Amino acid sequence: MLEAILLTVITAATPLVIASLGELVAERSGVLNLGVEGMMIMGAVAAFAITQISGSPYMGLLAGIACGGLFSLLFGFLTLTLVANQVATGLSLTLLGLGVSGMLGESFVGVPGIKLQPIVIPLLSDIPFLGLLFRQDIAFYLSIALVVGVNWFLFRSRAGLKLRAIGDNHGSAHALGIEVIRTRYLAVLFGGACAGLAGAQLSLIYTPQWVENMTAGRGWIALALVVFASWRPWRVLAGGYLFGAVSIGQLHAQAMGLGIPSQFLSALPYAATIIVLIVISQNRRTTLINTPASLGKPFVPDR
Repeated sequence: MLEAILLTVITAATPLVIASLGELVAERSGVLNLGVEGMMIMGAVAAFAITQISGSPYMGLLAGIACGGLFSLLFGFLTLTLVANQVATGLSLTLLGLGVSGMLGESFVGVPGIKLQPIVIPLLSDIPFLGLLFRQDIAFYLSIALVVGVNWFLFRSRAGLKLRAIGDNHGSAHALGIEVIRTRYLAVLFGGACAGLAGAQLSLIYTPQWVENMTAGRGWIALALVVFASWRPWRVLAGGYLFGAVSIGQLHAQAMGLGIPSQFLSALPYAATIIVLIVISQNRRTTLINTPASLGKPFVPDR
């Protein structure tokens, strides 16, 4: 029973962790992309559609990543090249993604999906209880690799130092010869690819089918997770599993028939997000120290 619960928590937490890590990198560069939900849903529909056409869920996974990345480039062009408002553009991107995905996925509603099978690691998968961690799908392994890789990149590499410098003060970074716009484009592209991968995980692993609006606000939870984690990758991992546990917990509570209205239980993950943000806002000093100083601020290079 405990293994089954842990398995469902892992599956629920994985897309949150992946999407949050992508947004964390983008925000560390000073770009606030509120279009995570739109990129996730586009990644989900692209992954499901290509899987149905090709018969290969791995092709679908790549399609989800590519679609999320392409969608993020639209955001980058509008905000970094045309210097449009980042908040308004991100919200528009989410609405666009929800609408376009619904149109593209209409013919796939009710079509049985092809599930991405888990990858079993010999010997390690035989360890009692902990062996469950070595019988997971590729998205889970990628999420752990991304946490380690992003943490190393941001705090151990020269390129990561430059990216954080841009997020803290893009004017000074530009004066030192760092290519602000190019770096931010790459950060936004990475964030979009991660959001697309998270969306693909939903339609190929979490619930292998296409359902309109199947992201169900997970993109917004991912945005809150970045703040919850104080822009630190390892805290994103912990926060992702915390929110994943809340999401699965409410499903088990409904199944047990506790007499609590199902609508209240369904709202628990989003209520938890609001509560966490309220708690974080109480410690304004810590929040200000960790927040990239140039977050959401437009940059126009000297000509």
